[in-house]
Amino acid sequence: MSPTQDALMPEPLHAADSGQQSPIDLGPELAVIIPTFNEVGNVQEIVKRLEVVLKDVRWEVIFVDDDSPDGTALAVMEMGKRNAHIRCLKRVGRRGLSSACIEGMLSTSATYLAVMDADLQHDESILPLMLESLRSQKYELAIGTRYMEGGGVGEWDSARQSSSRLATWVSQKMLGVKLNDPMSGFFMISRQAFEPCVNRLSSMGFKILLDIVVSSPKTLSYVEVPFHFRVRLSGESKLDQKVIWDYYLLLVDKTVGGYIPTSLVSFATIGALGVLVHMSVLALVLKELGFAFEQAQSCAVLIAMVFNYYLNNVLTYRDQKLAGREFWLGLFKFILACGVGAAANVGVASFIYKGYGYWLFSGLAGILVGLVWNYLATSLIVWPKRKSA
Repeated sequence: MSPTQDALMPEPLHAADSGQQSPIDLGPELAVIIPTFNEVGNVQEIVKRLEVVLKDVRWEVIFVDDDSPDGTALAVMEMGKRNAHIRCLKRVGRRGLSSACIEGMLSTSATYLAVMDADLQHDESILPLMLESLRSQKYELAIGTRYMEGGGVGEWDSARQSSSRLATWVSQKMLGVKLNDPMSGFFMISRQAFEPCVNRLSSMGFKILLDIVVSSPKTLSYVEVPFHFRVRLSGESKLDQKVIWDYYLLLVDKTVGGYIPTSLVSFATIGALGVLVHMSVLALVLKELGFAFEQAQSCAVLIAMVFNYYLNNVLTYRDQKLAGREFWLGLFKFILACGVGAAANVGVASFIYKGYGYWLFSGLAGILVGLVWNYLATSLIVWPKRKSA
């Protein structure tokens, strides 16, 4: 889906456009949604800066906190006691930047919804310009972009710049978006444009902007506002290898998610990686350590199963992640279930081969049966859905 694009360079707001402070009994015109996890050192400074740039706007800031152990939610609630602009939405038992943003956006009655990070790397001074562009009704979406004249990525190293550029290129090619910076986490959208796409959103990973643009039932008109990415004020970056996996699954969901469960694709991808692990261990134990084939194969099977189990636990079934005693019990169940799957694989492949003689087709059929069995069995007995309280 290709949005209608325009570019907007920062200009000062006109006094006549900004207006004066509205009566206190009116609701907010703008809600700034800020997902947080361990950001207690930044929330007070964010509010101070928002108070300066939004002084002529009816606004509120909603910190959506995923039960931060550093007391972020408590700090926000304390500020909220003294400032009606501040709200806290604390989530317990679930995490995820995109889902946090969606819940925050749905929790407000504001006409316009902005999303920005809690680390102060996004330039809050362009929020009035974004708001003015949406008020004009010429645009439905205003995006803070690093990849156009007037913008920049700040002090990123070459590796991070390259990975961001690659993710941008993949998004543009696979999903057909034309945004200069589809990976931006800094944007503002009208409620009228946001509501129609809510039920289509994947809620996966951290790139909610990309999800919204692709999920919208109609082409959104948008404007891009350049900004320079700043250095984090306090705390540590939340970016890790899981972010890459989440991005991969978002692409999967937006391409084939309507036909194949995303969790099955994740399970199958990890299984493919497990095959590489299996063959590597087999070669090592057989050729370098001199074990008999049966011993080497058994060792390779066991290590590959443990590898698959571990990655599925931290990636595919992250929301049902097992730890402590449950982790080891889950591993035992996983090995048993996959053992049955291996037997089904061999049985189906042998049956087809004896009947038709096509070894390639027989082998692929056996793999497919084994994959589906392993996925269904482990999702039921190793990582069953937890019932809501």
